[in-house]
Amino acid sequence: SMGVRGIALEDGNEAIGMICIEPDSNQDVLVLSENGFGKRTDLDEYRITNRGGKGVKTINITEKTGKLVTIKSVTDENDLMIINKSGITIRLKISDVRIMGRATQGVRLINLEKRNDEIGSVCKVTTDEEAESIIEEATQQSFDFKEYEGQSSSQSYPVEEDDVPDTPQDPEENNE
Repeated sequence: SMGVRGIALEDGNEAIGMICIEPDSNQDVLVLSENGFGKRTDLDEYRITNRGGKGVKTINITEKTGKLVTIKSVTDENDLMIINKSGITIRLKISDVRIMGRATQGVRLINLEKRNDEIGSVCKVTTDEEAESIIEEATQQSFDFKEYEGQSSSQSYPVEEDDVPDTPQDPEENNE
């Protein structure tokens, strides 16, 4: 069996993704373009269309925004992870992306122009307040590490104040 047509595409267009959302959910539609522009739109902005229809416009595509690369269903409790092809990753709160109408171009979510970069991957993750506070605390602390003899060089441990000598020791002095 061949299945059924979901959307009628014009020449040059292609489907970039699909999301399933319950009609009464609090989820919004988030789209991201190849030049780093994105926007969040309330589900109620989209009318229900028939199978095999042309669909409805979701973003104003310009040379500045570029073509769409992804679509996600999101809530305020989500974060968005964007990874570009040069390895830079950003994490942003969905709640910081304001809700806009369908026929707008969105706002810049990631600046790709400086490195002439491209988006590699996009995913949504659940905001975890506890994990965020742990990460923030860990990045604010600095640790000195000391390798212990007999341990693999890949293992390091925090240095206790009692372990730090007051004066540098010359290894040759210990051999005499």
